[in-house]
Amino acid sequence: MKKLILTGEIWQEGNMYTSYCPELDVASCGHTIEEAKKNLLEVIDIFIEETLEMGTLREILEEAGYEVDLPVLEAPRKLVSFDELEVTLEAA
Repeated sequence: MKKLILTGEIWQEGNMYTSYCPELDVASCGHTIEEAKKNLLEVIDIFIEETLEMGTLREILEEAGYEVDLPVLEAPRKLVSFDELEVTLEAA
């Protein structure tokens, strides 16, 4: 069995949290960070199951930049920093 390493991004929108996996381009949401992450993992499981059945998972992973013949499939790019930045806007 292979291991697939993915990125999970979560951000707050109002009173909800949106979760997103850029490698597979799937998203979900929840009322808490934990719920948004859990729901995203469920969507990822469904996505993998469906694409396996359709025979397209390998192609999708290759298009996302994965080396599919390795025992551990790591994301081709890794998020290493996420910062909130502030800039000053001059009056237009």
